Amino acid sequence: MKRKSQAVSVEQTIKIVKAGELIIIVDDEDRENEGDLMVAAEKVTPEVINFMTKHGRGLICMPLTEKRLRKLDIPLMVRDNTAPFQTAFTVSIDAKKGVTTGISAYDRAKTVLAAINPKTRPADLTRPGHIFPLQAQEGGVLERAGQTEAALDIARLAGLRLAGVICEIMDEDGTMARMPQLEEFSQVHNIPILTIADLIKYRMRHEKLVKKIEEADLPTKFGHF
Repeated sequence: MKRKSQAVSVEQTIKIVKAGELIIIVDDEDRENEGDLMVAAEKVTPEVINFMTKHGRGLICMPLTEKRLRKLDIPLMVRDNTAPFQTAFTVSIDAKKGVTTGISAYDRAKTVLAAINPKTRPADLTRPGHIFPLQAQEGGVLERAGQTEAALDIARLAGLRLAGVICEIMDEDGTMARMPQLEEFSQVHNIPILTIADLIKYRMRHEKLVKKIEEADLPTKFGHF
């Protein structure tokens, strides 16, 4: 049964992602104006990777935190990022064990799961490979309003490991799918849409954004504060 509406709230998205289902993350029209399929990394399966390859048609990437990338010794692809939207690609990876060429849906799912396994060490990954990690900004969508950061924000809100798998959605003619095509894609495949704008609003409403930097005793005529 198809959902009556393609658009879902952040609260609904959290439940969907926690259940291991796909969502479509859409950014602003003034930005890339694209939609990415997204699944939590720990929920990935060969079937999900195959769906992304067959129907998403874009590049399959894996948003990760800087901390995790450092632990796995996965460096950024370039020092001077001159890409229009500063997408922070790293060196690509494959799992060293349990894969063949690295490109199959099974192999890529295996690599994703290896990258989030706490027991995985840098030597357990080969470089280059067929999964493309992306370094997310620590502040999430409040720092950079991209699908990379949105994927990690959603994973965090769902109580899952801070890692995701995303894939841009291309139209059948090879062009990037825009909102009308994304809405049709959503209906055909029964995959809900979340906008980054809604995720930003949700975080602004629900999170305490003031960070204590330093404290000091301030004497005033009303007392010490």
